[in-house]
Amino acid sequence: MEANTRGTGRLPAAFLTPGSSSFMDFLSEQSPEMLPGKRVLPPVQGVIEAPHGTTIVAVTFPGGVVLAGDRRATMGNMIAQRDIEKVFPADEFSAVGIAGTAGLAVEMVKLFQLELEHFEKVEGTTLSLEGKANRLSTMIRSNLGMAMQGLAVVPLFAGYDVDREKGRIFSYDVTGGRSEESGYAATGSGSVFARGSMKKLYREDLTEQQATTLVIQALYDAADDDSATGGPDVARRIYPIVTVITEDGYRRLTEAESSDIARSILERRLEQPDGPRASLL
Repeated sequence: MEANTRGTGRLPAAFLTPGSSSFMDFLSEQSPEMLPGKRVLPPVQGVIEAPHGTTIVAVTFPGGVVLAGDRRATMGNMIAQRDIEKVFPADEFSAVGIAGTAGLAVEMVKLFQLELEHFEKVEGTTLSLEGKANRLSTMIRSNLGMAMQGLAVVPLFAGYDVDREKGRIFSYDVTGGRSEESGYAATGSGSVFARGSMKKLYREDLTEQQATTLVIQALYDAADDDSATGGPDVARRIYPIVTVITEDGYRRLTEAESSDIARSILERRLEQPDGPRASLL
């Protein structure tokens, strides 16, 4: 396709043919082998060992939503990476946190970012938050073949709904099933412990500062009981990635902001190792 148009200054015909505003649909028609779910998989012999991302948490507050993740990736019982990034902006008003097979998850996020950007350029408008959540569901469903071989990707999607003027959270299963969560949510190996922590601390009138503190508290509790989840690492200066999405858009907390919250929590844990027992952040 490129050879026929190289040197002519013209785009290939495929780029000029009317069709869907979905980049995934375009790719499935022109180069389906490039989609993760279309790859030919080799026969599986034993368990496939690959780095896995672990715990992602999210919590809503009046005016927005906070999405955060720990920094540890594991491979079996080994720590594969201590400072992996698991939370990414999807577009100006949404973000996605990844749990599961790290390499495939990062690839899926990049494809999702491109999908949203392509739609906006073709249609001249952005998808609704509900539409973005549905597009991500389709991508996860296309990865089902790999998930059946142990290479699952289970993200957490959060964003600010400009139409409803509030933050919203969507969780998924490996088949692409989508659920909207109320108040807070968690996914990954430490999600059971993180969810228990958030259930204890969450309330509807949280401030942004309290919400960011809550998610780091939850990640701390998850790391306390789940070896695959990494808590704040003061010695190496590795802290959870925390993002805030409001009507002003996506913002990632600086390392200084994250470290200040983490250090404050660590100091209080010296007196209360199990953390606060009520909604006192």
